[in-house]
Amino acid sequence: MPDYRKIFSTPAILIIQPIIDLVAICAKKGIEHAILSPGSRCAPLTLAFVRHPDIHARTISDERSAAFIALGMAQQLEKPVALVCTSGSAALNYYPAVAEAFFQQIPLLILTADRPPEWIDQWDGQTIYQQEVYGKHVKKSFQFPDDFSNPDKVWHAARIANEAINLAQQFPAGPVHINIPLREPFYPSSEEKFEFPDSPREFTAVHSHTELSPDSLEHIKNRLLNVKRLMIVPGQQKPDSQIQGLLDDLIKKQHVVVVADTISNIQGKNSISLHDHWLGNEQLQAELAPDLVISFGKSVISKSLKQFLRKQEISHWHIQPDGQSKDTYQHLTRILACTPSGFLNWLSKNLPVQSFEFARQWNRLEEKVGTALPEVMDQVGFGEYAALHLVLKKIPTLSKIHLANSMAVRYVNFLGKRTQEICCNRGTSGIDGSTSTAVGCTFTTKEPVSLITGDMAFFYDRNAFWHNYPMNNLRVIILNNHAGGIFRIIEGPASQPELEEFFETKQSLNAKSLAAEFGFEYSKAESKEELRTALEKFYSSSIHPKILEIFSESASNLQILKDVKKKINKLISEV
Repeated sequence: MPDYRKIFSTPAILIIQPIIDLVAICAKKGIEHAILSPGSRCAPLTLAFVRHPDIHARTISDERSAAFIALGMAQQLEKPVALVCTSGSAALNYYPAVAEAFFQQIPLLILTADRPPEWIDQWDGQTIYQQEVYGKHVKKSFQFPDDFSNPDKVWHAARIANEAINLAQQFPAGPVHINIPLREPFYPSSEEKFEFPDSPREFTAVHSHTELSPDSLEHIKNRLLNVKRLMIVPGQQKPDSQIQGLLDDLIKKQHVVVVADTISNIQGKNSISLHDHWLGNEQLQAELAPDLVISFGKSVISKSLKQFLRKQEISHWHIQPDGQSKDTYQHLTRILACTPSGFLNWLSKNLPVQSFEFARQWNRLEEKVGTALPEVMDQVGFGEYAALHLVLKKIPTLSKIHLANSMAVRYVNFLGKRTQEICCNRGTSGIDGSTSTAVGCTFTTKEPVSLITGDMAFFYDRNAFWHNYPMNNLRVIILNNHAGGIFRIIEGPASQPELEEFFETKQSLNAKSLAAEFGFEYSKAESKEELRTALEKFYSSSIHPKILEIFSESASNLQILKDVKKKINKLISEV
């Protein structure tokens, strides 16, 4: 049988020219960063991204960390970052970050190299079923042509690149996957040069946000005549000064109650942020219940807020530009297919003044708890809660704060308003990539990036630091109780005899050796005095990133949480 590979041999550069064109299209459409993981099958993609003069390429060996690092960058840049890996299980390691990007609506362009289709499931190396491997967790999955002998195939490849990048950025933004089968040879010879086209084939998508029609607005205006107790709940989003200003006006002029978790990044001077301290109080339910809830953004942290609203007989309107149904509180009655800023601007001019007594009741509780909480925190024993109370005072205003899931994000939410931008992987709420996401953020800014994390999340994602790029602006605060402390707070696992081994998963690690291995400055604290001393220089300039490890006991942390709650409840009962 003749060897057709020799008969039809072609210079590698001709085979991979459509890959070169793809990267040129990426650059033309504004993609400036690529995160690459090493591999052979992805060599044409790697070389094209590295050699393109307008794209900053970095290599991250661990694909799971690589994907979260790209997510952290795209979250800040608000435009796609390219992700490139080789064939096989490498693509599967992207999955946690892909799912997080999908639910957090962060644009990623995922490029997975693959074996040609005839070699799938033939016991060939590094081969799995990669077409549509991310299922419903991407906006769309494309299959790149595996042969370019026909000009239509080249045209098709360019069309796919354009459509994928456009789609990643269209509202709601999100991850888009291109699976790219590649045949050998895919390493160019030393004589072959990459020629990036000056004007690659490009087509753009015109983005427009729907606004409500005059008839719809008139109907809404009439409906609002019967509303006296309006509550607005912003979900997770980037800081937005325009929205913040509109909400401030609605609070001051029309007595609207705005309840804002820390991840909303919309915690104004007069918004409610300490609601977790009183919403579990059954005696307050009736007088705090709204007539109407208007929400926008993505998820909220507060379980007590969600449970409170689900119990009430209320109407719920959700602002969602694409018109999708998001019925978080189980009372959805209207989807407003428009932008939050556009609707809030209209609302500020058309909403009747709301009940002063309703707003006063929420504000009295906020003021009472806000005044008492610092004193209560100063009085409690040393543990995670008191430690974070001290840490948050020292974080610079310009720092971006990344919060790991489980207790870190909840503690910060309990402690009230933050002026810094808060980032947290609340799309899937996993612990797996919080460190890598923060590292990605450091690649986009020279300002400090503060990661507050628990020991389980920190050690789970230690490969976030396994690369050769500076991140001297990173400050990591580890709450190390040698266990998954949140399981002591959840009633179910807390009552089981298997709690420590199978739920908390007790471990004995500390970060000192890791800090030395990766070139971090390291300090630790086991008391308030040691913590205050460590914090004095923690945010000073350094050529190295820094770790501050705060040690505590899981059981003690639970008791402190209960003590704070008891003292605050006593104050609330007096309101």
